[in-house]
Amino acid sequence: MRYVRFSSPFSGPRGTTVGKREEVVSKLRGVPKEVPSVEEVRAMLAADPNLKCVVCYARISFDGRVKDAHGIEDQHRDMANNAERFGWLVVYRYTDNDKSASKETVVRDDFEQLLNDLAVGTTPEGYPIHGVMAANDDRLYRRPSDWERYLKAFTAQEDRVYHDSNGVQDLYAEGFEIKGLVGVAMSLSETRKKQRRSRNSHRSRAIRGQAVAAWRPFGWEDDKVTLRPKEANAIRKAVHDVIAGASISEITRQWKEAEFITSRGNPFQYQTVKQVLMNARLCGYREIKGELVRDGDDQPIVGEWESIITPKQWFAVTAKIRERGGGTGMPRGGLVHKYLLTGILRCGHVLEDGSVCNNKMIGIKANDWLKYQHAYMCKKTVDGGCNKTYKRGDKTDDAIEKLVIRKLKKDAASKAQDVPDWDKAEALERAIKSRKELERRWHDDEDTDIDDEMFFRNLPVLERRIKELRADEAKHEALKAEAEEAQEDIDKSWKSKTLTQKRDAIKKVMSAVVALPGGKGNKTFDPELLKPVWRTSGE
Repeated sequence: MRYVRFSSPFSGPRGTTVGKREEVVSKLRGVPKEVPSVEEVRAMLAADPNLKCVVCYARISFDGRVKDAHGIEDQHRDMANNAERFGWLVVYRYTDNDKSASKETVVRDDFEQLLNDLAVGTTPEGYPIHGVMAANDDRLYRRPSDWERYLKAFTAQEDRVYHDSNGVQDLYAEGFEIKGLVGVAMSLSETRKKQRRSRNSHRSRAIRGQAVAAWRPFGWEDDKVTLRPKEANAIRKAVHDVIAGASISEITRQWKEAEFITSRGNPFQYQTVKQVLMNARLCGYREIKGELVRDGDDQPIVGEWESIITPKQWFAVTAKIRERGGGTGMPRGGLVHKYLLTGILRCGHVLEDGSVCNNKMIGIKANDWLKYQHAYMCKKTVDGGCNKTYKRGDKTDDAIEKLVIRKLKKDAASKAQDVPDWDKAEALERAIKSRKELERRWHDDEDTDIDDEMFFRNLPVLERRIKELRADEAKHEALKAEAEEAQEDIDKSWKSKTLTQKRDAIKKVMSAVVALPGGKGNKTFDPELLKPVWRTSGE
């Protein structure tokens, strides 16, 4: 009987039928596209009892930098070609992409399904399984337990065929179980040697200050040495903001909005942002398993790559992150709020008994048909609120921010005023006049009261006094300039603050903001219904 050669998705140039990796992997699982139905295959078997229905298993531990699943694609292509050469019919494909077979913690879903189907004798669709194909035996198993489980499932039925890079093998032969175990042991030994060599090489390169990252680190170009300006600037800003009080969640949100992606092409998550900011590479240092690599004098080794921040900044940001997570670097305590005044606004509605509700208001997403995106409202009665006060979010935020900025400017101006005018100007003027008079009298030949001995005895005293007074004047002017600069920079610095920093600034000057109800109906927003409760200087 002449069998139809089924077209393969692997024919033609690579990439012509390959979309996203998930789509490719999905196509490399299950029943091949043009395999006949179960009934037709059974009819083919009845006509030709020598026909073998086989399944193929492909696996790769590391999908490479491109992440295009080409490794398993190549394996399935080769197995399909070999099956055609033997006259076998591939009825099912099992694929575990980017999964290790040597790590006990890794679960290979398709491998587990293969064992189950071999024990049952059919694929999930009902195709009989007469054999298994693999690119190599270590694609199937690398640990003794997996070899034993596979052999037991394979030999659950008689006369099955097995093919890998060594050709067709008889797994039923006497002593083959021991042979397989020896092969597994040799494979494990070689894996451990490679791991040990890799660790030694990794440390040697680190000690030499060489870049050892497998991927392009975020913030650097592909050479892993030269900075990528846009990313490096984002890191610098993030470090500055975190030290100033911003949360990792906010930095994550900012990087997502800026459409930054990791070096592996994935969107940033909380954990990956934290890893970037805690990486000693940022300041030029190198870490291995959390420990700085040091030289013989116990000094941190500086790498060959350009640094983004200073060591002092790196120690500060890592300490800040660990401090928040009790040493783990994970967030603890408090919520990361989405809206500026959540929990700061309090409901000012007067209840029937004459008392004020005073419940903390919550931020909510506004309805789609409204011109603003969020609002604040008192909780529902079932949650302990009165549900009587509602405030438009954007205008409420704007009104409170203006109040806070005005308060900060006033405080800054007050601080500037607290720096009094320098009160030693007259003393400086007198000292200068005294020195001039001393010099005049010394040069005057008719003034016999000032001889050389008296002049050189009094001049150093006056010059020292003048120097001290001028240094004190400079120090005073610096304090005043600093206070004035802080006052002028408040608007600019406020715009650059993160949401968490703004909330912290508000809570430093306000105990709360009481929001009075606006009454029934759709009324114009009235900022006068927002009553700030300012903190006193002693709080």
